[in-house]
Amino acid sequence: MEFSRPNVLSLFFTLLCAAAASIVAAQDSPAPLPKAPAQSTEPNRLRIEVTGGEKAVPVENASVYVKYVEEHVIRKDKKLELNVKTNREGVAHVAEAPLGRALIQIIAEGWKTYGRWYDITDPHQVIKVRLERPPKWY
Repeated sequence: MEFSRPNVLSLFFTLLCAAAASIVAAQDSPAPLPKAPAQSTEPNRLRIEVTGGEKAVPVENASVYVKYVEEHVIRKDKKLELNVKTNREGVAHVAEAPLGRALIQIIAEGWKTYGRWYDITDPHQVIKVRLERPPKWY
């Protein structure tokens, strides 16, 4: 019994399709995707409230620096810094604030410079800072 060339090609194509169908049928069905947590309509913003003095007056136009280290496994760690200003109510919003340990520094004219490390655990966290007047030099 002789096989002609078109018959061999059609037989080969048929076997190839059967093998592909058996491989596809042998795979497990994909697991259902886990449900994502409910997204709030508010963006992730860290809120820093800056007041000063004994009367806790809001400090306007103060420079707020948020410094943190972005850790890498293979490459060198990257130091990043965000700079924002306070509004009339003494509030500064840091958009897309990093979670983890961060250094918050505040510099305002007529007030002592402030700096402290904070552990930021919530992207909607509120940090309240009270500045003091500098000592008088005689």
